[in-house]
Parts: sequence; C-alpha cells; structure tokens
Amino acid sequence: MLSVHTSPLEQPGTGDAGGMNVYIVETATRMAQRGVDVEIFTRATSSDQPPVAELAPGVLVRHVAAGPFEGLGKHDLPSQLCAFTAGVLRAEARHEPGYYDVVHSHYWLSGQVGWLARDRWGVPLVHSAHTLARVKNAALADGDPPEPMVRVIGEDQVVAEADRLIGNTDAETRQLVELYGADPRRTVTVPPGVDLLRFTPGDRAAARRAHGIPQDAVVLAFVGRIQPLKAPDVLLRAAANLLTRDPSLRSRLVVLVAGGPSGNGLAEPTVLHELGAFLGISDVLRFLPPQGGQGLVDVYRAADVVAVPSHNESFGLVALEAQACGTPVVAAEVGGLPVAVADGRSGLLVPGHGARQWADALSAVALDPGRHADLAAGAVAHAHRFSWDRTTDALLDTYADAATEHAERSGLVVRTDVPAGMIGR
Repeated sequence: MLSVHTSPLEQPGTGDAGGMNVYIVETATRMAQRGVDVEIFTRATSSDQPPVAELAPGVLVRHVAAGPFEGLGKHDLPSQLCAFTAGVLRAEARHEPGYYDVVHSHYWLSGQVGWLARDRWGVPLVHSAHTLARVKNAALADGDPPEPMVRVIGEDQVVAEADRLIGNTDAETRQLVELYGADPRRTVTVPPGVDLLRFTPGDRAAARRAHGIPQDAVVLAFVGRIQPLKAPDVLLRAAANLLTRDPSLRSRLVVLVAGGPSGNGLAEPTVLHELGAFLGISDVLRFLPPQGGQGLVDVYRAADVVAVPSHNESFGLVALEAQACGTPVVAAEVGGLPVAVADGRSGLLVPGHGARQWADALSAVALDPGRHADLAAGAVAHAHRFSWDRTTDALLDTYADAATEHAERSGLVVRTDVPAGMIGR
C-alpha cells in the first residue's frame, strides 16, 4: 500500500490525518489476519521515525525519506514524488523479483508512485482516490481555494493507468466515469466500514463524566479536522441560532468540538474560538484535541447528536462511528453522506449549510426525546450494514480479479492453489 502524504501511524483528526488513515489501518490489519502480508510506504516526517515500524502482526510501515522532514504541506509534495518513488523501488530491489503481488495506492499522490511501481514490477495497480479534485472544486467552502491543476492532471493520469479504481459509493464510481473518463469495467464500488467491536452503544453517563459534561446537558458534537471543507463553523452558527430561539437552553447546551487544525485551517488555528466569541456562544463551547481510543468512543456516546456539516465528503467515517455508538447524526446531503446516513431512520440529511435549517434539524433530533430514541435505534441498525471485514473481503476479491486480468494480459501463469480472495506468491 502507498500513502505518501499521511502515515497510518498518525492520530486521525489533525494535520492531514483523517478517514483515509483509518481506512488503511483497518483494511491492512484485517488483510494480515487473513494471511496477506502488507507493507505500507509513507513519507518520513521526523528523523525519530524508524525506517520500518510494525503496525500490527503482518503489517509493516516503511518510512521513506523524501524532502525535508518537516515544513512540507500536501501541495508541496508533487516535487518530492521522484525521491519517494526511488525509495519505494529501492526497497523492492532488496527482495527477489516478484516479491509484491499488488500495489494499492491511496490518494492521487500515491497513485503517481503506484503507476511507476506497477510498470517496474509487472503487477496490477489498484487505486483509491478518497477525494476527487473536480468534485471538491464544485463544492468549495467560502475562502477555500480550489484544488490546483497539477492535481486534476495527476488524477487523470492515475485513472487512465490503474488496473482497478475503487469508489467508496456508487456516486463516486459514477464521478470517476463521468468526470474522469474511467473505464466502467475497471471501476468497483467498495464501501468503507466501521469497527463494530469498538464503536458500540454504552453508558452515556460514564462517557459524560469522562469528559466533564453535565448529565442533563444537551450535547451537539463535531469530530474531525478543523478546516473550511469540514465546516465546523456551520455547527457553531446553528447553535447560536438555537440560543436565539430559546435563551433558556444556554444553561444546558454544550457544543463539543474534537479535532485539530488541518489544511487551510492551519493558517487560522483559533478561527473557531474567534467565531464562538463573535456569535456570543463561547460559554457553551468545549474544545478537545483529536481523540483516539476510548476518548473518541466517549465523545460519540456523550453526544445527543453528532454533526457532519462537510461541504464535500467522499464517505464520512465519523457518521458511521457515531451511529454505531447509538448516536444519531445530522449531516450535509453531499458526497457519500447519503449512504453513510439513512435519512429519517438513523439521522437527518440537510440539503444546505444555512444556520436556520441546521438549527431546525439539530433541534428535531436533540430536543425531541421520542424521535431521538427512534433515530438512535435506527443508527445502530444502519451502522451494522457496514464493517471493515466486508470491506477487506471486497478489496481482496478486487485484488484477485486485477491480478488474474493482469496476468492474462501479460501471458503469465496464475497460481490456483490459494484460497479464494487471497493473493499468493
């Protein structure tokens, strides 16, 4: 696997680490449990990182030196792709020919590297875009600059070269075909999953105690990177609208924001604090750093509703995680969120980003006990339609199909003495 711009070892919720990191960790770990050795190549960002680290039994993370360890943003990385690719090819050269069976690249930067590795090693390239520049540019947040042309061109090249393209939803698969000219026969929909053992309904009182939240509070939560694309400001504006409607709610309302600055948000790391002061809601705002482990589970369980107001979202893992914990979600009706959230059954979808319409949706869920209970039950049921095991099995089947087709094209013999869904050497 290739993950140039963000390491699977990083904590999701800050910097460039997010849902893609979760996706890579969860699928790589489960592949290893099925007997598939996985090596993940990522760019080294610190001199303290070892050349190779074990993520889990059977999963290695290789840190490739490419450019300065610090100070490079995602948009600076195209200039380092040659150096990164050289590091990947050198690592393979230490093994016997045919050591790797499949390359799975994540995000367009990795796709550029994977394209070259595929040609050098004679193996299939499977690519997951995770986000698409043309889609993102069609739904920019205010003040969010468009994705550069170098990315658009790079995505075009990867789409043309990949043996298989993975879309998170049928909508994303259609976008690959309609906006990038992808071959429908090489484009597969594989929905992401959720860890159903970790994210479960639990003791809300204990979760609130863990984060110092009063038991009678009305809790609206945002989890994720703080940047214009994710639109946490929408939640703050909606909360201010709710307090204008009902000032008595102020004594119980808690707006919980768990995450760190990312992307364009790095230039204004205190922008949400300043917006809260401007809106007059600083007293109800609670900020938490990016959460992992039990802390993240407790945030979901403590909330009455989790808001996902993104301007664009390839899928929305936060929405699935929250619902698996029994917490309804109010989400923007964009990208993959209509798949991640069952409108009217596990939460509500909002067709815009206006403060009034978001306040309407949030109050309809958080302030109506009967409806909240119905949506909470529906949230758990909907989340159970997804799992990382299903995602992993579908990916392994896709790898096998790509490997068989690649071998037939190349006139190679394909091994048949391996279990279905597995890639053998």
